[in-house]
Amino acid sequence: MAEIGIGILGGGYMGKAHAVAMSSVAALFDTALRPRLEMVCASRPESAERYRQAYGFARATTDWQALVADPAVEAVVIATPQETHRPIAEAAIARGKPVFCEKPLGASPADSAALVAAAEAAGVVNMVGFNYIRTPASQFARQLLAEGAIGEITWFRGEHTEDFLADPQAPASWRTRGSANGTLGDLAPHMVNAALALMGPLDRVMGSFETVHAARPGGVVDNDDQAQVMCRFASGVMGHIHVSRIATGRKMGYAYEITGTKGAIRFDQEDQNALWLYRMEGPEATRGFTKILTGPEHPDYLPFCQGPGHGTGYQDQIIIEAKDFLEAIHAGAARWPSFRDGHAVNRVIAAIRASAEAGGWVAVDPA
Repeated sequence: MAEIGIGILGGGYMGKAHAVAMSSVAALFDTALRPRLEMVCASRPESAERYRQAYGFARATTDWQALVADPAVEAVVIATPQETHRPIAEAAIARGKPVFCEKPLGASPADSAALVAAAEAAGVVNMVGFNYIRTPASQFARQLLAEGAIGEITWFRGEHTEDFLADPQAPASWRTRGSANGTLGDLAPHMVNAALALMGPLDRVMGSFETVHAARPGGVVDNDDQAQVMCRFASGVMGHIHVSRIATGRKMGYAYEITGTKGAIRFDQEDQNALWLYRMEGPEATRGFTKILTGPEHPDYLPFCQGPGHGTGYQDQIIIEAKDFLEAIHAGAARWPSFRDGHAVNRVIAAIRASAEAGGWVAVDPA
């Protein structure tokens, strides 16, 4: 099997997740390309060396340009703050290296548009890190919708709700500074990506957002705590999205409900190994939602476990991403979600912000 040298920029929470994924993906999925952890980049020398030793990289650096330029680094994974995504990705693309970039793709639609243009002009494999939609349950939901299992779709409701800042006395931090780190920049992209994946393009939105706890110990808060969005998809279907980091009691409330003329689908990431399916079939007295436990018959489940209902976890989502990225490199073609898909998410987020400022419906930029 051919080896491929992997360089990861950022060694924190997501950098570790990607390093672990690249270390295990070939054994789980028997990929044609076998990742080799070549180099990790961090902001400080001591951090870079600590990550190198802990994660098993051959080398460490504090210079992202050196990592991207190194000939032994054949593919680049970007897990750094979003304002750094564009220059790093552009440098890698210019050298013809495949790029996997954590969400969101750049700090603005202008950034993501530039990266789409650069990657497609160069013919470089590219992907964006939306991991939650890769659970076997959500992949199965996409299959059911494609097959028309619940008939003509009439409604979508999605949320990404957590409570890591629900306590008003939680101290101010980098999460409470800058619009990019607010709920619209942090949590909303995941649910917007899910909406696009499950329902197709969004035509227009009407959104509002607010800062509920404007002051915290250690400083003021200058970004949003929660947001709500009314949606109209290009298909004509109506929908709603809610995102919050102050949703007391919610730990991983990435959830959606889809209603159709012949049934409905429900999913909640806090129970990520189950999908709820209602079919309008049989006597009314026996109808109800059926809880489907994921198992070997569902997408990307079997490599992890042979037993239905045993389940997969968060790290497994990242491993599935790594598998998709390696398969895309081997095939020489980008696969979903590509930079173009990441740009679509950024355009929706920009439309939500514009709608909140205008106080009305705003069309999503189609290109």
